[in-house]
Amino acid sequence: MPLVFRTLLFGFVTLLVVLLIIDDIAEVEEETAKAVAHVKPTALARSAKDINRHHPSCNNTAKLSSNSWTFNKTLSNIIRKNILRFLDPERDISILKGTLKPGDIIHYVFDRHSTTNISENLYRLLPTVSPMKNQHHRRCAIVGNSGILLNSSCGPEIDSHDFVIRCNLAPVEEYSQDVGRRTNLVTMNPSVVQRAFQDLVSDEWRERFLRRLQSLSGSVLWIPAFMAKGGEERVEWALRLILLHTVDVRTAFPSLRLLHAVRGYWLTNNVHIKRPTTGLLMYTLATRFCEEIHLYGFWPFPLDPHGKAVKYHYYDTLKYEYTSSSSPHTMPLEFRTLSTLHRQGALQLHTGTCDLSSGPQRELQN
Repeated sequence: MPLVFRTLLFGFVTLLVVLLIIDDIAEVEEETAKAVAHVKPTALARSAKDINRHHPSCNNTAKLSSNSWTFNKTLSNIIRKNILRFLDPERDISILKGTLKPGDIIHYVFDRHSTTNISENLYRLLPTVSPMKNQHHRRCAIVGNSGILLNSSCGPEIDSHDFVIRCNLAPVEEYSQDVGRRTNLVTMNPSVVQRAFQDLVSDEWRERFLRRLQSLSGSVLWIPAFMAKGGEERVEWALRLILLHTVDVRTAFPSLRLLHAVRGYWLTNNVHIKRPTTGLLMYTLATRFCEEIHLYGFWPFPLDPHGKAVKYHYYDTLKYEYTSSSSPHTMPLEFRTLSTLHRQGALQLHTGTCDLSSGPQRELQN
């Protein structure tokens, strides 16, 4: 085949692929806009622009806890379908054994110039099939770590869900009345080992960390091991403990494309996040295997709707840092985006106290 003809053919095929991608993205935007318009005239894209201009008032935010919320199954299904155009959460939730081997070189997602090697321990703990394969749950709770959970009495309500996702190995036993105990999937950023368990500097801290891992009792432990350089040693410490003590957890390590795919979906909807938080990542993934999603502990502001101080995390003294230009996250923007989805019925965002006398608010769903 002549070189000129091959070049023209390659150029034609490339152009065709680009046009198909553009058409697919346009279809995503059109379908989402139609679904939102069916619920309320304010579209998600317009709301996202407003988010950048306005600080939420206490009155507007307090409305999130009202009993007027109704689940919009149609919009939820469309969001799920549109997310699947960017990623497959069942597949991307973890790299699988067989796709890598010990010694393979991995480039970090946010530091492409730095690399790490697949260790023997990590390879042994790679799942052979997706930990979420063929799973479907009617009601899921995603539990963030905001201090808004303190004195909420939401623990029993959270535990009543069919599937509970928690973030960054947050403690539950001492706070169970407010945050619950049930855990089906929990994330663990490598920095948690340093921040919450003092880099395992003593036998006491190693024992504390081990007890926390053992308390997971068969849950999925989701470790973003390849996001950024600096956490490889802490990941290895955790893996070594899991193997040494035969800890009953199902480890998962997110695919290398997950973060960029999730960010791509939200950018297409004009939500201009720098890097998705763990909470937003979990919501995006959960749309694949959860019919109805409830969020607790998502509150990135130092004051509650009534002006009372709120801790950044319910369990430690970490300060609010997202206002810094160096922060990789845009938490207030994410929160207001989730608030918009709450008002449209795609998810329910719980920011107030829970009513123990009436039990889980199942009557709010249809």
